Amino acid sequence: MRVTVVGTGYVGTVTGACLAYLGHRVTCVDTDRSKIERLRRGDPVIYEPGLDQLLALTLQSGAIDFETDLTAPVRESQAIFIAVGTPPLPSGESNLAYLESAARGIGTAMDSAHYRVVINKSTVPVGSGNLVGALIREGVLGGPVDFNVGSNPEFLREGSAIHDSLYPDRIVLGTEDDRSLKLLRELYRPLSEQQFDAPSFSPRPAHVRNAPLVTTSLTSAEMIKYSANAFLAMKIGFANEIANICERVGAEVTEVMTGIGLDSRIGRGFLNAGLGWGGSCFGKDISSLLHTATEYGYHPQLLDATITVNRLQRQVVIQKLQEKLFILKGRTIAMLGLAFKPNTDDLRDAPSVQIAEKLIRLGARVRAYDPVAMHACKEQYPDLKLQYCTSAAHAAEQADAVLLVTEWPEFGLLDLADLAKRMKTAVLVDGRNQFSPEAARAAGFDYAGIGRGNRKHS
Repeated sequence: MRVTVVGTGYVGTVTGACLAYLGHRVTCVDTDRSKIERLRRGDPVIYEPGLDQLLALTLQSGAIDFETDLTAPVRESQAIFIAVGTPPLPSGESNLAYLESAARGIGTAMDSAHYRVVINKSTVPVGSGNLVGALIREGVLGGPVDFNVGSNPEFLREGSAIHDSLYPDRIVLGTEDDRSLKLLRELYRPLSEQQFDAPSFSPRPAHVRNAPLVTTSLTSAEMIKYSANAFLAMKIGFANEIANICERVGAEVTEVMTGIGLDSRIGRGFLNAGLGWGGSCFGKDISSLLHTATEYGYHPQLLDATITVNRLQRQVVIQKLQEKLFILKGRTIAMLGLAFKPNTDDLRDAPSVQIAEKLIRLGARVRAYDPVAMHACKEQYPDLKLQYCTSAAHAAEQADAVLLVTEWPEFGLLDLADLAKRMKTAVLVDGRNQFSPEAARAAGFDYAGIGRGNRKHS
């Protein structure tokens, strides 16, 4: 099938490359010429494991190309995905300027040659499908055009976006007519029936035989995305609330979460206590859902509390450092990790930035190391007075405390005894509960985790 993807961020680039790998002919379109030039060379503008290999394969086969002009791709395509950013406004509502611009551009480019489906892939407020349809019609320059609008929300996790695209838990198709549903079913048949050879860098899990297709109305599909993210964020917030109680009563949060997560009604996912969530999705999507609910005269208190709990959780590690070191002014803190999660360089709403800013305001010096995200941090936060280090060991040299912020796998392999010897004061505040308290204490650290109580581990 001939496919156009408008937008080359995380969602657009990964979606386009995966659809091309599945056998469709894809053009990704963006107004940023420098991004397009890099992508034409197979150079991803984002860090995502396996994406460079996927681009190399699809570029070599001619299944994908990258353009700055919408006209020819839109006229040739049966399926047109909108995958542009919808960043939050100060009010909490989504900024739909890029979505509106894309819709008008698609309308201007359309002709009456054949039927098309325009698919919202971006996370957009309820009702955006209707908006996109109206804007496309406004943009049409010639006679009537034959199209419908669908919603196909993405459920990609940064760091495993290719895996999530090729082996999804479900594929949600929101439509209002049979023609668009038939087209989208055919578009996704290779995924839904798993009729493709798995790439070597993203092998098919043994249990994956198909991907369930969930067909809904346009409005329900838009609501599914927001509801899923809100629920996952609430699970993390719940784990952190329980962790804070565990510390006060002497319980161990990892044991508690294992105990409740084995209940099939609850599930183990997203019950890891720590610094809370970051990234571009959870906070933005909950704020947008709150704004929508307010427009309809309803205040969802659970969603409001989820944002509050997450904001307060970032203060917890500051308090733990103060408990261990008392005065932070003049102290040196080694921060391990900057990205909001492992396997990405994304710093949007990253706990590291807010924590570093607070430590610096308190008079501490912050030495930082991240395997991937340091270049992005330098570019995006040039005024953040961090000392960037070449390794975790380098960051720990003569530090008064080590603060783990991002649970990169390589940090779990650190020689803790060597790390402790390099430090002025061997304090370890484990913001992600990545380390064993027993191992950290055996290595000579004064250890503090999140929700790990006060009892001594033997």
